[in-house]
Amino acid sequence: MNYMTALRQYTTKRLEEIDSADILVGIPSYNNEKTIAHVVQMLTKGLDRYYRNSRNVILIADGGSTDDTREAVRDYEIKPWQEKIVSIYRGPGGKGTALRSVFEAAEKLSVKACAVVDADLRSITTDWVRHLLDPVLEKGFEFVAPVYLRHKYDATITNNIVYYLTRALYGKRVRQPIGGDFAFSRNVAQFYAGQDVWDTDVARYGIDIWMTTTAITQGFKVCQSNLGVKIHDAKDPVEHLGPMFRQVLYILFTLMETFESSWRNVRGSVTVETFGKMDAVSPEPVAADLESLVERFQTGFQQFSPLWKEIFCPDCFESIRAAAALPAGSFDFPLRTWVQILYELAATFHTWTRNRFKIIELVTPLYYARVAAFVRQTWDLSSEEAESFVEEQALEFEAQKDHLVEIWDEKKAAAGT
Repeated sequence: MNYMTALRQYTTKRLEEIDSADILVGIPSYNNEKTIAHVVQMLTKGLDRYYRNSRNVILIADGGSTDDTREAVRDYEIKPWQEKIVSIYRGPGGKGTALRSVFEAAEKLSVKACAVVDADLRSITTDWVRHLLDPVLEKGFEFVAPVYLRHKYDATITNNIVYYLTRALYGKRVRQPIGGDFAFSRNVAQFYAGQDVWDTDVARYGIDIWMTTTAITQGFKVCQSNLGVKIHDAKDPVEHLGPMFRQVLYILFTLMETFESSWRNVRGSVTVETFGKMDAVSPEPVAADLESLVERFQTGFQQFSPLWKEIFCPDCFESIRAAAALPAGSFDFPLRTWVQILYELAATFHTWTRNRFKIIELVTPLYYARVAAFVRQTWDLSSEEAESFVEEQALEFEAQKDHLVEIWDEKKAAAGT
């Protein structure tokens, strides 16, 4: 069913009663009863501390939680001069639809700035409010991405795929393209709300990378803001990130098709202005099971190597084959090979006429191989040192950009598309 709006009638009526606001903060939620009250507490205190003279609205966009998420929010008392709306959005289940309702609310309230934060945050502070909103309200930026201090094994998808591809493709060094906590102007919210993507996978799980990529390609003024340590419900790289890998890569590759004219001629990258300083606080450790990662890759090689040989160039496949023979203690998976894999996979995806999600599913073991290599290479590094390692690796993605364009065109010509 194609919904014309993500706002239910009672939410629209409440927005009409409020009429207008300066600031809207949205919280997409689903079964977050243990953390959401803390998030609201930090938001209401932050808005009171830094924007007390502005009209502020907090909108909880819930996906029909079956726990007490909405009750926890309703019971939490915000400041008397602030407004709070607890809503259940309409449309496909997922964070994207929740944020669609926030975009629409920002437009209806004619806000000056809007921020969105995740409902599972445990490290959010009152300062996050100012760090996200000030670049929009005071400095004229239209889209604010977050920068976090994270443990080296948290956000392995960002550190091994999303940051590299976004940077090499579109030429902007946005460190956390799928960070989850953003701010933007009313114009950007209006633009997002008007896009015809709300019946697609963007509405389910691809909203963060879609927002970032769209902001860059549409020429909105983009910056970053340091938010400090991010502590949330972290996911183990082995057990939980396979599905996320497939979802994120599917959206990334789909966006490459949509915005091909924006990335084909981009070479190199530039920094984006970053506000605030990073606190010298150590993030919580995140475990990584090296042996399990290698084992899953080797099992995948036994199952899917004939397909991999068909998809990837001979040098690339030979490197994969060599890695499959290595034990965990001396495991390696060359960065150059990983760059080739992602670029050649993107080109194959573009010309694939069958089940496109399946091809990404079949290469998931290669992601485990790259994460295993990253774990080994950074084992003795601090999270800060690992960050420098990530920056060095990003240059290889930029260096191979010509290979991406070449293989993209080759496979396109071979497929006759």
